[in-house]
Amino acid sequence: MRRQVFAFSGVIQPRPGERGNRPLLEHVLALGAARRTDGGPVRLCYVPTAVGDDPAAVGAYQRVFGGRDDVVLSVLRLFPQPSVPDVRSHLLTQDVVLVEGGSVVNLMAVWRAHGLHTVLRECWEAGVVLAGPSAGSLCWHVGGPTDSWSDRLDPFTEGLGFLPYSNGVHDDLTDQPRRETYRRLVAAGTLPAGYATEDGVGLHYVGSELAEAVTVRPGARAWRVDPDDRGGWTERAITPREI
Repeated sequence: MRRQVFAFSGVIQPRPGERGNRPLLEHVLALGAARRTDGGPVRLCYVPTAVGDDPAAVGAYQRVFGGRDDVVLSVLRLFPQPSVPDVRSHLLTQDVVLVEGGSVVNLMAVWRAHGLHTVLRECWEAGVVLAGPSAGSLCWHVGGPTDSWSDRLDPFTEGLGFLPYSNGVHDDLTDQPRRETYRRLVAAGTLPAGYATEDGVGLHYVGSELAEAVTVRPGARAWRVDPDDRGGWTERAITPREI
């Protein structure tokens, strides 16, 4: 089976006339539909661990996807206990596992306590599409900058590592120095080389290689960032396909 990850930076501050994150979510569903051979609805499991299983976040997804004929939506909550009787069996029957943004530090701690780090590797190997914004993007990589501990951006290096790269999300966010921090951490060797995404940009990996970048925001870019041999960094712009 094809191992796939779709990791993206959601649009935090939509501009007038923009479509927000909906096209990115539809792209995820299309990837899930493509792996099916029976033409049936996409089995989508939403995992809101990074926001503490916030009922408001769950409700938003239920309103958007719950009434669609082409989607079978389920939600995996882990607070106060798993919401399905057999987490492994449930996740392995899905076409897409969509992980919410939020605190990547708390996300990984809870996942490891429940053994999801091994279950999700099984899902990846079985061809289940793994996806998510922000923390739901960082988690599949080695790590990246995070504000999970405080407003100061600190390096997080305890991701699942299915993708052997670092990941910088919201690379163009003006409220925090994410762009500068990510490149500094790569230059110092604190984070390995990797990919950064500006808001509205998603990275589609097949296996452990980047297959394509897409965007819902014209002009937004992805970046490949590598350390150089002088203690600095180099970057290469990746122009995404608009969706």
